[in-house]
Amino acid sequence: MSAVADSSLDASNSAAKVAQGSPSPGAKTVPGANLDPIFKAALYGCGSLVLILLCSIVVLLFYGGWPALAHFGPSFYWSTAWNPVTEKFGAGVMIYGTLFTGILALIIALPMSFGIAFFLTEIAPQSVRRPIGIAIQLLAAVPSIIFGMWGSLIVAPILAQTIYPPIISVLSHVPVLGYLFKGPTNGAGMLTAGIILALMIIPFITAMFVEILESVPAMLKESAYGVGATTYEVFRNVSVPYGRTALVGAVMLGFGRALGETMAVTFVIGNANRISASLFSSGATIASTIANEFPDAPAGSLRSQSLLELGFVLFVISFIVLAISRMLVRTNAK
Repeated sequence: MSAVADSSLDASNSAAKVAQGSPSPGAKTVPGANLDPIFKAALYGCGSLVLILLCSIVVLLFYGGWPALAHFGPSFYWSTAWNPVTEKFGAGVMIYGTLFTGILALIIALPMSFGIAFFLTEIAPQSVRRPIGIAIQLLAAVPSIIFGMWGSLIVAPILAQTIYPPIISVLSHVPVLGYLFKGPTNGAGMLTAGIILALMIIPFITAMFVEILESVPAMLKESAYGVGATTYEVFRNVSVPYGRTALVGAVMLGFGRALGETMAVTFVIGNANRISASLFSSGATIASTIANEFPDAPAGSLRSQSLLELGFVLFVISFIVLAISRMLVRTNAK
């Protein structure tokens, strides 16, 4: 009886060791099994690398920009002064320009992305869907500086000569609304930057929209068609609600892309340190200001420290956008 009990106990111990990843006494050693701890350590290292990079960036921006914040105080965030000669710096104009152009881009890009995604997933025949899908992927691969050059040399002159003048003549006299459409324009300005940004983020948002909408189970759509729903009703009441959580994430990802864009905006925004309600006025964003001035800022100077603080502000804005997107996703998931 004791021998049976001991045998049962040994079997239990062997099973426990196997479950914990230890080989049983009679098992053959698998070639390369000793590399498993090294492989796990490498994976942990890869995961830790992301956190190390993130923390190092935050530390660099925070401590690099802290002297500027200590010098100007909290007013740095809303001051509109930016004068390298007198060493008076403030982030107000850049924060306003970053948020304003990003929101403009989202307002323009969102309906167009929905329209393209709706066309590709519900209406377009297969012979048309594939070429347009490839074109969208190619647009997403175009470097931002190419968009900036194209916007500066082609889009801005066309807008200044043919599009903006009639808009100004018609809408500039409308009470309240007219403040958005006042003033002459040379083509470079906030609206032009918003348009170029919209064209840049449309491929990203559209590609994600298409993948999300194509993941809707065919049974749900066929059930809706079976009770007499139209194509638009199926899209609105079945496809969009089903993928609502992922759609919100795609929109916020596109918004984050617009906020951090540098070269394309630098070419077409005008790079002027002022705040105006007019869509046609020149302005500046955090990214464009850093790109324009950082090469000329002496290391350790108050100007360089102010630019690093601007980078920290942009990081915080991006973090807030990400936090809001996650909150919206969780809310929609419920």
